[in-house]
Amino acid sequence: MQKIIKIGTRDSQLALWQAHKVRKELEALGFETEIVPIKSTGDIVLDKPLYELGITGIFTKNLDIALLEKRIDIAVHSMKDVPTVLPQGIVQAAVLKRANYNDILVLKGTEEFFGQPEGTIATGSLRRKAQWLNRYPTHKVVDLRGNVNSRLEKLENNDWDGAVFAAAGLERLGKRPAGAINLGWMIPAPAQGAIMVSCLESDSFVKEACSKLNDYETQVCVGIEREFLHLLEGGCTAPIGALAYVDQKTQEINFKGILLKKDGSKKITVTKTNPLGRHRYLAKDCADFIINKGGKELMMEDQEVTITKKIVYSTKKLSEAQKKLLPRTIEIQDSDFIKIRFNRIAPKVMKEEIENVVITSQNGVESILNSFTKSEINFKNIYCVGRRTKKMIETSIGQVTFVAKNAKQLAEYLVKNLKNKEVTYFCSDIRMEILPAYLHQKNIQLTEIEAYKTMLSPLKIADDVSGVLFYSPSGIESYLKKNDPDKVAFCIGESTADVAKKYFKNVQVANSPDVESLLTLVKNHFITT
Repeated sequence: MQKIIKIGTRDSQLALWQAHKVRKELEALGFETEIVPIKSTGDIVLDKPLYELGITGIFTKNLDIALLEKRIDIAVHSMKDVPTVLPQGIVQAAVLKRANYNDILVLKGTEEFFGQPEGTIATGSLRRKAQWLNRYPTHKVVDLRGNVNSRLEKLENNDWDGAVFAAAGLERLGKRPAGAINLGWMIPAPAQGAIMVSCLESDSFVKEACSKLNDYETQVCVGIEREFLHLLEGGCTAPIGALAYVDQKTQEINFKGILLKKDGSKKITVTKTNPLGRHRYLAKDCADFIINKGGKELMMEDQEVTITKKIVYSTKKLSEAQKKLLPRTIEIQDSDFIKIRFNRIAPKVMKEEIENVVITSQNGVESILNSFTKSEINFKNIYCVGRRTKKMIETSIGQVTFVAKNAKQLAEYLVKNLKNKEVTYFCSDIRMEILPAYLHQKNIQLTEIEAYKTMLSPLKIADDVSGVLFYSPSGIESYLKKNDPDKVAFCIGESTADVAKKYFKNVQVANSPDVESLLTLVKNHFITT
């Protein structure tokens, strides 16, 4: 029996329209579908402009969680709302043919106010606000949030001169007023007017089904726009516009982009044309142009006027790229609370093939590689914990037989599936007892090789820190040597969280056991609290 594809969507009228469009196209291809509405943070928090929420992805977060939890098979998004970097395990499955990408002005009265020094326009978009004030610096721009219907209603009930909308949204719902003015001078949001479908990277059936919906020309154009946005490190907190389109006569891609100060007082624009098929560096070239013209400095000017920041502390050093995943409203400090010293593993360990090997961390992988080259390592079956550990093993050592989410799951798998009841465990001098204890209880012979030492390196952190990021139980042990458990504990996985719950009142766990998901957890926590 063919799988029923569960289509996740926000529950607004426009989002449901888009989901039903995807449903109609899939069913026309012979697939069975079901709509699953899910409420988003962006639909719940309506008392702040989008840019004050401080993060991207407020309209997509809950759909991403539903995908990872397999409550839905695909998520349908307005592509302009989707962060430029998708969560690990989620991929872009299709981009539908783009609709009208323009912004339009819905008037309350007449156009006379255009020529007047006073005028009031409503929009919740920082990009639209900045471009409007750049063109009409004496006008006032007020915040407007909510779904299409509620925004139209607010326009009707206020004394504003007009409000700016995405043309595609009003047109899809048949609500574009006859007198609406096309704002051709306003550069739209990257991917405005496009519908994106995402799914799990591992779901081959759904990926194949959705690939039939993909429009290549739209995919190329919005891909360029989103890469431009990503390279400028913008999002909902920076006024950035981008538009790429194909000239059907010349088969060239025309691109124009803009970066502005939030108050519209300054702007930097770029235009460039490349032949379709030779556009690989178009977004980078345009982003570099903006940066070289003072783009970074322009954004820094806006950063100087900020709201009070939240401060969090990572018990593991992070890369600059990882730190930049957090919004400017969250400051992150870091230090290695755990330090690793690799032991020299005796050469005799590798003299004969080891049938069953267990590695539960990336440190375990690195310690083995510190003593042996890939050609010297002779493992038949490798069992590990965590996707990142698996990736490192398969890159540097060999194929992984089975990967588990945590030590308990791995222990249960080994007890059930091992024919040869002998296991060699490359571990630290400090390790959790769950796996060894369970295997001993089930009469599996365990040989432990101390491949590295874990040394605690605690540091006293400041009182104004609101939350602490933990990556292992040892990190918690190190932290508690000099600090009180009075912060929010953000944990990378369940094993770490189980230990944290013994000491901390507020423990949060990442959806996936990786740094990016942990930082997303931090970001989302401080937006909704």
